[in-house]
Amino acid sequence: MNIIDSSGWLEYFSDGPNANSFMDPLHNTAALIVPVITIYEVFKVVLRESTENDALQAVAAMQKGKVVDLNSRIAMKASKLSLLHTLPMADSIILATAREYKCVIWTQDADFQNLEHVKYFSK
Repeated sequence: MNIIDSSGWLEYFSDGPNANSFMDPLHNTAALIVPVITIYEVFKVVLRESTENDALQAVAAMQKGKVVDLNSRIAMKASKLSLLHTLPMADSIILATAREYKCVIWTQDADFQNLEHVKYFSK
């Protein structure tokens, strides 16, 4: 199972230099978990930098994976992980979701760089 964090989705949608690094999990949508917080973050950035139609298209692509809502179990696990690893809220929710669903996180976000089960790509 895989999670692409917000930085990976944004890299892919903008066709950035590391876009190809995220192709493997993007093509395997049956094994793709999408924490709802990544939809929030990606929609917000695309809406700010482009159009609402582009933001809606980005979300439609993300919804090809299994969208996972934030629940109290994941929220409490995220709080503990945030304190343990000094992570911002969204990152800790992504990490907690990854641990809950036994996922590898694919990312460009340096906050995840030294954590287990992470495929980190330097910007």
